[in-house]
Amino acid sequence: MEIFFFSLVSHLFLFVLYWVFPVESVFLPNFPALETNPSFHVFDQSTRKGHLANGSNNIILNPTFEDELSNWSGKGCNILLHESMEDGKILPLYGKFFASATNRTRSWNGIEQEITGRVRPKLAYEVTAIVRIYGGNVADANIQATLWVQSQDINEQYIKIAISQATDKGWVQLQGKFLLNGSPLKVIIFLEGPPPGTDILINRLVVKHAEKAPPPLRPFMKNEAFGVNIIENSNLDDGINGWFPLGNCSLNMEFGSPIELPSMARNSLGMQERLSGRYILVTNRADTWMGPAQMISGKLKLYLTYQVSAWVKIGPGSTSPQIVNVALSIDGNWVNGGQVEFNNESWHEVGGSFRIDKQPSNVMVYIQGPAAGVDLMVAGLYIFPVDRRARFKLLKKQTDKIRKRDLILKFASSKANNVSGAFVKVEQIQNSFPFGSCITRSSIDNEDLVRFLVKNFNWVVFGNELKWSWTEPQQGNFNYKDADELLDFCKNNNLEVRGHCIFWEVEYAIQPWVQGLNKSDLTTAVQNRLTDLVTRYKGKFRHYDVDNEMLHGSFYKDRLGKDIQATMFRTSHQLDPSATLFVNDYHIDDGSDFKSSPEEYIRQILDLQRQGAPVGGIGLQGHIDSPVGPIVSSALDKVGTLGLPIWFTELDVSSANEFIRADDLEVMLREAFAHPAVEGIILWGFWELYMSRENAHLVNAEGKINAAGKRYLALKKEWLSRARGYIDVQGEFRFRGFYGTYNIEINSPTMKINRTFVVDKGESPLAINFDL
Repeated sequence: MEIFFFSLVSHLFLFVLYWVFPVESVFLPNFPALETNPSFHVFDQSTRKGHLANGSNNIILNPTFEDELSNWSGKGCNILLHESMEDGKILPLYGKFFASATNRTRSWNGIEQEITGRVRPKLAYEVTAIVRIYGGNVADANIQATLWVQSQDINEQYIKIAISQATDKGWVQLQGKFLLNGSPLKVIIFLEGPPPGTDILINRLVVKHAEKAPPPLRPFMKNEAFGVNIIENSNLDDGINGWFPLGNCSLNMEFGSPIELPSMARNSLGMQERLSGRYILVTNRADTWMGPAQMISGKLKLYLTYQVSAWVKIGPGSTSPQIVNVALSIDGNWVNGGQVEFNNESWHEVGGSFRIDKQPSNVMVYIQGPAAGVDLMVAGLYIFPVDRRARFKLLKKQTDKIRKRDLILKFASSKANNVSGAFVKVEQIQNSFPFGSCITRSSIDNEDLVRFLVKNFNWVVFGNELKWSWTEPQQGNFNYKDADELLDFCKNNNLEVRGHCIFWEVEYAIQPWVQGLNKSDLTTAVQNRLTDLVTRYKGKFRHYDVDNEMLHGSFYKDRLGKDIQATMFRTSHQLDPSATLFVNDYHIDDGSDFKSSPEEYIRQILDLQRQGAPVGGIGLQGHIDSPVGPIVSSALDKVGTLGLPIWFTELDVSSANEFIRADDLEVMLREAFAHPAVEGIILWGFWELYMSRENAHLVNAEGKINAAGKRYLALKKEWLSRARGYIDVQGEFRFRGFYGTYNIEINSPTMKINRTFVVDKGESPLAINFDL
């Protein structure tokens, strides 16, 4: 996934604020085995006099090279010891020495140390390295810390621990974590990454058992003022007081905007007074970032989820679609409050959400986006904290309506026994609704993870092992072994499987050999990929994500023509008619990305269907921050009009505070489970260090279930029905229960009977007969 940011040009008017130029960022899936959430910090050479104790729990021998190069070796290259380089310009940050990996001819060449026997399975380890680069005519390059593991059966695995950009200007701190599943035969840690000819310099390496973080505290909130708009003079009752122009544009008040709140805000706030019909007209805009602004410093409270809503419109003169963005500058950091793109002169709703976890000094909200010279109109800007608990009450009623069924259990006995008055205990043992998780080949070697998975999920999706870049990393070099082993695992544990994915439209995810093919060879390669994969696994995957993220990439379409995407769907269906074929994309559900609005997704799906593509399902990835129920529900309502089943295919929420993470997860699970168009939910993992997103896990690396995990389990328990009572004089017992599998126990002085029954989806009451 990716997030679009508007570029923001600095201006003298903003001398009191700190500005950051926005950039594109991408969400990468878990490559290849364990994502480690790396970070880095650049050190100035003047900090050299500081010292970090190695600590007795460091499993690295000779970590700062005080014993020269003892215990270290080169991986395909030479290593040298240094006190300094460049006539004293490069000095060690810690201690007296550093080492270099030099004469590197491959990117994987570097410096390594064997740590066999010093790492224990199922313990999380922290890795910290002080590194930089030298030579090779590059100023910066990625350095990666990697673990090479050889198992007892001689299989090899490369685990990416951390990757960060290093520079030739100063030392960088590289950090990450890893976890071993079993007791390997051999383990080596090494540094790699920069292009051949560039040296890797290392001053210090520490690998130690990860310190347990102190127990998090549930944020204490008071006087939340749910639903109260923090924007001053939002209705322009006092003209444009409280507003100022960002840049040399002009603000004026006009009449003629909608008087109803936008729908997403109305669904959060309920009945409100009507808007005034007044709006801000912004003219003389010389750049995209110019628009109306207001300072809201001191009005935001920590950990509350804020919903953003406004009506926006553009003036005449535009020849192309225009983007409008409600943005916040929070101590100079750009925060997205929602985006919308349109190419007409009608009023449009823009909505989004955000949250802060530390108290800012300066906060400004502003509306930006259309091209220079295009007038901008803004009405009814609302920013308010949302009341999630009030929303949950509504969702519980909706859930009861769409996920349950009235049941009539009818009892008869062939014996002389009178069943009337017998005690009945009904326990649901499984809800039939699909709850799943992402898994990887390495993750199923963790026995504790597998136990949690099998107990709490009934569907899975493979993180990478089915992707083309994994199954054919080099042309003609196939690797189906990992996918085969995962499928065997799923079969043995009665887990249904989604196929993710046959193709991926985003260029960064496509292996180099495919990117280098001409049109004819690429056409052949695409056909071969379809035939090889779908024929090999015919009948084994219930779903396929056919061409992942078509709203955010167009690699195949650009090279092979518009029809190629529909052809992928048609051919996939011909090869395996049993599989439901999905589109799959992100940010459909949060208002943060104009590229993937519900309207754009609908347009794309209809276009595919017009070309004969048998689209059978709609995937919403669900990588989301600060979710707001009515925004999510609005997206589901819109996409649901197509009449196709909707699945959340890669759901995760992220917060360093596990209680906030739990709240966010509950919002998404309740909204999905309460919506009639949603037919399944797949989490993008649940176990720390086996997820691609930091602070999104439900279970810590060493097996402790955190607040988010407990919330998930509590909801799963809530969505199991239980009933107690007595058989009436008609020989019946009635209750309303969720769809799924049940155990029933009947007790009377003359009998004790246990049976199992299944409740299928349906609207009419279901009668189930029991012959006792």
